[in-house]
Amino acid sequence: MKRISQFGSVPIDASVLKSVYSDYGFPGNKISLLEQSGNLIRLKRGLYAVSPDVSGQTLSLELIANHLYGPSYVSMEYALSYYGLIPERVFEVKSMTSKRSRQFVNELAIFSYIEIPDDYFPIGIRQVSTTQTFLIASPEKALCDLIAYTQGLRIQSHKGMIQYLEEDIRFDTAEFAQFDVELIRQCVEFGKKKRELSILLKLLEK
Repeated sequence: MKRISQFGSVPIDASVLKSVYSDYGFPGNKISLLEQSGNLIRLKRGLYAVSPDVSGQTLSLELIANHLYGPSYVSMEYALSYYGLIPERVFEVKSMTSKRSRQFVNELAIFSYIEIPDDYFPIGIRQVSTTQTFLIASPEKALCDLIAYTQGLRIQSHKGMIQYLEEDIRFDTAEFAQFDVELIRQCVEFGKKKRELSILLKLLEK
């Protein structure tokens, strides 16, 4: 397993794997065997991850989300949970993308991608470096994305916004003191659901 353990937790393209096993008559068959034995995890067609049992490294769902479909960044409930701003554990990794919406399902998680406008995309993206580096929305952008791109969500008043935050998603509103209001203002300018985002902005400005 030394050949694939070198990749650690970074997703690997099938063409790279075939080059690693180029001394085999049929590298594709070797890849299939590694997948069947659980040493490789198929993320989507043509993209794999090395099992943590082989690499000794924990897989990053955030990094995988970035690699599965891009350009994209992790956002919405998953990002808010990542920052500890909502209490629920989130099992679907939602990302925003400038390409068309897509969804991928593999043994690790459900990875969903929501299309957003090009001029809204770059606002409030963070590059986080742990053992790997990935793109994730700032807390401000993740909340704006959740409000703007949750289908059927309509918030018409200050009271309705507080109710949504405190009761529906159980958001830790004490953290608003650390929020960058300018990021919210940019989301209002370039995003959708301007009414709802404007209510959020006014709430933060008080």
